[in-house]
Amino acid sequence: MINKVGKITVYVQNQQEAKEFWLNKIGFVLKFEQPMGPNFSWIEVGPSEDEFTTLVLYSKAAMEKQRPEKVAHPSILFSTTDIELAYEKMQQNGVKVEALQKLPFGTMFTFYDQDSNEYILREDK
Repeated sequence: MINKVGKITVYVQNQQEAKEFWLNKIGFVLKFEQPMGPNFSWIEVGPSEDEFTTLVLYSKAAMEKQRPEKVAHPSILFSTTDIELAYEKMQQNGVKVEALQKLPFGTMFTFYDQDSNEYILREDK
């Protein structure tokens, strides 16, 4: 059956702005980029070259034309081994973040991308 999560599609207003956000502010790497016509590309980013799972930064406008009922923002929870360092780095990079939450079941915070989509980063020990 299923043994890995391959790709998660994030619908974005501007693919180049989204690519710059994930590469320059979050520290992801560009895994793949290919034109898909005159107005948009297939762009995949991920935490590292070795990581299998990627985010597909897909044109929201293109998907709204193809299948408007499918355009939604998924709830994505990322993991880190050093939450405080990640929190500081995102703040330094100008990423909008909410307060760090230290809860009995883990430490986490919410951050937002260039389109104000919400994500959670949680520390895994």
